[in-house]
Amino acid sequence: MARFTVVDLETTGNAPLKNDRIIEVGIVIWEDGEVVEEFSSLVYPEQDIPPFITNLTGITNEHVENAPLFSEIAPEIHKMFTGAYIVAHNIQFDLGFLNKEFVRCGLNALNNPVIDTVELARILLPQSPGFKLGQLAEQLHVQHNDPHRALSDAKVTVDLLAYLFQKFTMLPLVTLQQLLEIESPLKSDLRNLLMDEISRKMYSDQENHEVVMVHGLAVKATAPKSENEHEVPDSFGDYLDQLFLSGNGLASIINDYEYREGQRTMAETVYDAFTSQEHALIEAETGTGKSLAYLIPAVYYAVTNRKRVVISTFTTQLQRQLLEKEIPQVKKLFSHPFEIALLKGKEHYISTLRFSKELKEGSRDNYDIILSKAMLLVWLTETITGDIDEIQLPSSGKYLWNRISTDQEEAEETWSKANKDSFYRKARSHAEKADIIITNHSLLCTDLTLEHAFMPDFHHLIVDEAHHLETTASKYFGLHMDYGLWQNYFNQLEALYTAKQSAWSGKMMEIVNENIPIYKQLKEDLDSLFRYLFQLVLANNKKRKDRSDVGRVQFTYQHNKIKPKQLSTIQEMVQRISFAVNQLDRGMEALNAHLEAENILTDSTNSDFIEITAFVQKLKQINGELHQYLLDDEEEEVKWLEIDAMGAHNSVYLYSEPINVAERLKHSLFEAKDSIILTSATLTMKHSFRYITDRLGITDLKPLQVKIPSPYPFADQVQLMVPNDFPDIKSDQTEFIHATCEAIYSMAQITEGRMLVLFTSYDMLKKTYELLREIILPEEFMLFAQGITSGSRERLKKNFQAFDQSILLGTSSFWEGVDIPGDDLSCLMIVRLPFQPPNHPVYQARADRLKQNGKNAFMEQSLPHAVIRFKQGFGRLIRSSTDRGIVFVCDQRLIHARYGKYFIESIPEVPLEIDSTAKLMEKAQEWL
Repeated sequence: MARFTVVDLETTGNAPLKNDRIIEVGIVIWEDGEVVEEFSSLVYPEQDIPPFITNLTGITNEHVENAPLFSEIAPEIHKMFTGAYIVAHNIQFDLGFLNKEFVRCGLNALNNPVIDTVELARILLPQSPGFKLGQLAEQLHVQHNDPHRALSDAKVTVDLLAYLFQKFTMLPLVTLQQLLEIESPLKSDLRNLLMDEISRKMYSDQENHEVVMVHGLAVKATAPKSENEHEVPDSFGDYLDQLFLSGNGLASIINDYEYREGQRTMAETVYDAFTSQEHALIEAETGTGKSLAYLIPAVYYAVTNRKRVVISTFTTQLQRQLLEKEIPQVKKLFSHPFEIALLKGKEHYISTLRFSKELKEGSRDNYDIILSKAMLLVWLTETITGDIDEIQLPSSGKYLWNRISTDQEEAEETWSKANKDSFYRKARSHAEKADIIITNHSLLCTDLTLEHAFMPDFHHLIVDEAHHLETTASKYFGLHMDYGLWQNYFNQLEALYTAKQSAWSGKMMEIVNENIPIYKQLKEDLDSLFRYLFQLVLANNKKRKDRSDVGRVQFTYQHNKIKPKQLSTIQEMVQRISFAVNQLDRGMEALNAHLEAENILTDSTNSDFIEITAFVQKLKQINGELHQYLLDDEEEEVKWLEIDAMGAHNSVYLYSEPINVAERLKHSLFEAKDSIILTSATLTMKHSFRYITDRLGITDLKPLQVKIPSPYPFADQVQLMVPNDFPDIKSDQTEFIHATCEAIYSMAQITEGRMLVLFTSYDMLKKTYELLREIILPEEFMLFAQGITSGSRERLKKNFQAFDQSILLGTSSFWEGVDIPGDDLSCLMIVRLPFQPPNHPVYQARADRLKQNGKNAFMEQSLPHAVIRFKQGFGRLIRSSTDRGIVFVCDQRLIHARYGKYFIESIPEVPLEIDSTAKLMEKAQEWL
């Protein structure tokens, strides 16, 4: 086996070119599977160590005061790399620092073969939730005693490398050969390692029986499902007694199980609604255990009545929780075999047919695309679903995915005999046989808009996170289009034309070339239209007051708001685009006629023709949508355009939503199904379900309505505090932000960080973050902010939890679904009550409609929405029976406005403290 020198460095910063320096070196030499040498030394960096680095590593200026200069240890270190692979977790970082220092000391820069364990882990562990060294160590159960210290990190990197090499030996021969064909652009020098393993496998009799070949790809073989032979209890009541009251039920599978009356009540309500064919709304507050409470009766009803039950969630996070936690628990509890299927849209599943073609035809791929291909090759040997949500492709990987998802297959390909092993086909087939189907609101609502149902027939549905159903339905009953959508189809169509030219006959190329000028003209016409729309938005919103929650400039698109000359210009442009699309379509018909007349429809040309035709058909479809959007003036729809004022001048986003989604939901969903259960922790305002039933169009259907309170002792766990001395934000936003920052800083000192601060506006979050950066020292608190600190919501949450004293600023998605239990969160600060922006086109249109019908738009729409959002935010603090903390609301409307009581009376009853900010801080200190 080769020699590997594994290195890890701690430094004063991330950029050697900006004169950041090394403060610690850790090296481990690994050979023939054994550690043969170790080296560790602190280094005097000839500059101060920043507080952030000290906070991260524990290395202080005092620690390195008497340490050697790098030049003193450079010769010894340089020799350790002789004849070895250089290995590091993020090789460019460590090698960049080392070579800068070696050159500074008069030594040659290292030019050895390298292995980057970040890259290698991404390829060989594609389903890992993260690729930081600590995350991988935790996942692989590798002991990591001293994170962010050089030698400790180097030792863990050796263990990781050993594990990854072991994974190499388990890959099928064909996967190794395909990796060899694409490996050259990767950072790691894998060629020799791959060739050695390929040679070993070629001369070995060992077969991999865990994979099958599909379109030339090694894909994990699906194991047969085991069957359980026990019988179902006689009655649902007996079954619940067994689950909730006997030692063989929930108590046998849940640690420290406590009986919850609300959980049983909810289970009974779901079952009763199913059996009596009624709809039901169930608000189940935090701690109810609602997932098990609806899964248990759903499974029982589905199996005993042989009727499928569909469960729809809003977030993939809840889907994962159901599949990984609650469903395995129910399987242990339920004595009869049952089938569960997860079903998503076609765009979620990989097409092995398309990926196989992409591997054969791919050229000029950038690094991200090559890395994505390598990850997918390994993932195919592991996945049984083919669902892209299992892995995290690099940023540009989404462009590859757009070409290889099942969404890009045509019906002929999807259901052809040659494609019988399609992951999408298997998912659909599994769903057809399943007792329980888990899906999402998006697919559920998409299904309602299709002429032919996508999902298998069902009549019993549970909608979890049901407060999102109206918003999701509104989105899917409407339209979202932008120039990028057209651009994507154009680019793929152009790539196909280019790739196929050499394989086509002269006559075929003649037909194709006649249509390329039309295609190019189409691109130009479309670019002109979107640029015109961009200027239209700017002209009608000169002050750029109306903005979306992500800062885009908005304009409500109605014919009576546009000058006749502008409308005439748009009409002319749209008609030019329609003419070009139709001519492109006629060209494809001519090509088809030629292929049939000459009887030259080989498998290859037929496949190419289907692929190109598919793109042209999609262009026809979105052209029809564009035509309808811009030229038809629909009274029942609200349409609006959004632009990035500082972005590309053809970057225009077109949106539409129905003004009244209630009637459509009532007709297509609630009147079409026997029983629908809507559940969430937040469905009521002041204990009334009226708002949600009106929004969903089911008030006159008289659904069952059950409110299940939390079993947690909120009165002992939470203090609600509202200052009475905050400046009026309407008078002076700057003063309000200053007061907010002072309150955050004061409270953080009391709670030792551990604060989540929720905003309703990204602009205010950004201004608050900038001011806090000025008043908070880095060694005091770590400050994380959504949209400013890099990373996803989940990554920000984990970073927040990783530091002892940290503050997290969030907006939008942080108001719900963020679970930070225990001591990690002691204070939730709500800066403003979460009212929708009154200038949003959908809000305005629905408010106008309510006023026309003689209703109060604020009481009927704005206030209930804000109250439910407030309840979601409030729910971030208490996630278990032992959590304890403060909810601090900066918005004095909670106590001064007449509607404030709606917010207070909609959350669990907790002590309310109203006082000056200074007095509240004293009370917080005393209470905590």
